[in-house]
Amino acid sequence: MANLDEIDRQLLQELQAEGRVTNVELARRVGLTAPPCLRRVRALEDMGVIRGYHADLEPSKLGFAIIVFAMVSLKSQAESALREFEEAMQDLPEVREVHMLNGEIDFILKIVSRDLQSFQEFLTSKLTPAPNVGSVKTSLTIRTSKHTPGVPLK
Repeated sequence: MANLDEIDRQLLQELQAEGRVTNVELARRVGLTAPPCLRRVRALEDMGVIRGYHADLEPSKLGFAIIVFAMVSLKSQAESALREFEEAMQDLPEVREVHMLNGEIDFILKIVSRDLQSFQEFLTSKLTPAPNVGSVKTSLTIRTSKHTPGVPLK
């Protein structure tokens, strides 16, 4: 875990909430001048604490009306089989998140799709035939009541 002081945590909290804030404004918010603020942000980037900056897009406004969670069980849990599956998921743009789990299910995937027909085509032509897939169970999202990227910093 990175050794962070209170100012670093404030910087992260501000950037996590508003990644497009200017360095001058960010410095003002945390009580620094611009040059040391920029040095601290760059240090956090260099340490890998800040992985990148992204726009938070609204899927439905871009034609992706369906969000599905897929629970995938593999035929084998050998490390080579796990990696092969993970690598195959990297090539599928509809798959937005891949999490390996412990227990009965090996992976949970977050998938976006334009509609149910598109999702069914994706499921049968890309996900089910992916390397080492034993079974897939899916759940369609009805609504999202909380979406908070990042981590709690307070």
